[in-house]
Amino acid sequence: MPQPAFSLDQLRIVLIGTSHPGNIGAVCRAMKNMGLGDLALVAPRCEIQTSDSIARASGADALLIGASRHETLDAAVADATLVVGASARSRTLPWPMITPRALGESLPAELADPQGRVALVFGREDSGLTNAELQHCHRHVHIPTNPDFSSLNLAAAVQVVAYECRLAWLAAAEPTEAGSEAAPFGIDWDHPPASHDDLERYFAHLERVLTDTGFHDPQRPRQLMARLRRLYLRARPDTQEISILRGILSAVEKRIAGR
Repeated sequence: MPQPAFSLDQLRIVLIGTSHPGNIGAVCRAMKNMGLGDLALVAPRCEIQTSDSIARASGADALLIGASRHETLDAAVADATLVVGASARSRTLPWPMITPRALGESLPAELADPQGRVALVFGREDSGLTNAELQHCHRHVHIPTNPDFSSLNLAAAVQVVAYECRLAWLAAAEPTEAGSEAAPFGIDWDHPPASHDDLERYFAHLERVLTDTGFHDPQRPRQLMARLRRLYLRARPDTQEISILRGILSAVEKRIAGR
């Protein structure tokens, strides 16, 4: 059998502000069921290793013990080339939205480069992800549940998304038809996608320059930076493109300083 076009090790489950240790244990079980092994916890609101979490991990204790811990979302996804946030609510600013099935189908192309990393981000049990956190994601994934009873347990949501990722991984091991796309843009690209960390440095640089030129007023933001985030995250710039964009910003800063 041909080797899969990507590895499940390239996928990371990120949980933000989890409040119940049992839910973390249940997520570990769901991940191990589907062959995922990279769990990141961002500012958990509970103890991680408890009798409840260990019991609900049901043998996936290694994931529970080995989970990385971070203070911020940025730190947890710094090396990710694609960040996908799970969202059940409509937002004031529309953002690229996909289903778990579409997410899975996109993975062979997204992760054809062994250095590629996809972070799948899930929010708090009681309130999900904040608008600010969702604006740090390239895309949002929405599970099409019954609109009259749409609330999913955290582990159940992770299980659905992880299942679709596993299906895509299994399908990638099958012979592909001639002419099928093997890269995010349909061809082999000359530079890897910019990481989350690359993009966050660019956004900080961009906001600083826009403020210095008077184009952006932080006191009256008008969703400017949110819309620019949406634009650049939708465009999926590579590392060289981000370098060019930051070079332009640096040139603007020099011109401002010399006026």
